[in-house]
Amino acid sequence: MTDQEKYDQIFEANTKWIEKNKVENPGLFKLLAQEQHPDFLYIGCSDSRVHPNQVMGLKPGEVFIHRNIANMVNALDLSAHSVINYGVEYLKVRYIIICGHYGCGGIQAAMENLDHGILNPWLRTIRDVYRLHKTTLDAIEDKETRYRRFVEINTYEQCRNVLKMAEVQKSFYKNGYPKVAGWVFDNEDARLHDLHFDFERELRNIREIYDITGNL
Repeated sequence: MTDQEKYDQIFEANTKWIEKNKVENPGLFKLLAQEQHPDFLYIGCSDSRVHPNQVMGLKPGEVFIHRNIANMVNALDLSAHSVINYGVEYLKVRYIIICGHYGCGGIQAAMENLDHGILNPWLRTIRDVYRLHKTTLDAIEDKETRYRRFVEINTYEQCRNVLKMAEVQKSFYKNGYPKVAGWVFDNEDARLHDLHFDFERELRNIREIYDITGNL
């Protein structure tokens, strides 16, 4: 199959999907036309093997999604911050979920001493996480085990980064939401693993330095 045929096949598949759902799920298109009111904001990796709606078992309109390499939330990424702001301020999401996954290419690249060109600044933010937890990670002799643990630690750190944001702090203390959770998806068995991010404890710790709630 040529590249053009692969491209054209998408539109053929879309037409078949529409016709199938007209029969099997006739309420879907009415649902898609309505305003979105998701309870969840999902921030995950761009990896093509992980599809948030399918993994979470949610319908269209039930999860607001942002994805980038290695599910990062860094201070200078206006895209991620804009998504979080919109999710908190306008969609009133109840949960912000950071979801990493084992087998993450971004995490693997950050563990290598290689020049990745334009990716270097992005990978540096991941390497900064390794630097913070170097003692713990270097103590793990098995490379694959260390790699998997780094996926978990990086996901946990991105949850902390979300807590540093003013709109998240203000909304939680005013409304009781959103809460932040950290997950890891296992590509081998498609299972989600809850990292049990201690939201309220971590928020108290974060606020010692990053308290930007104003008079709340």
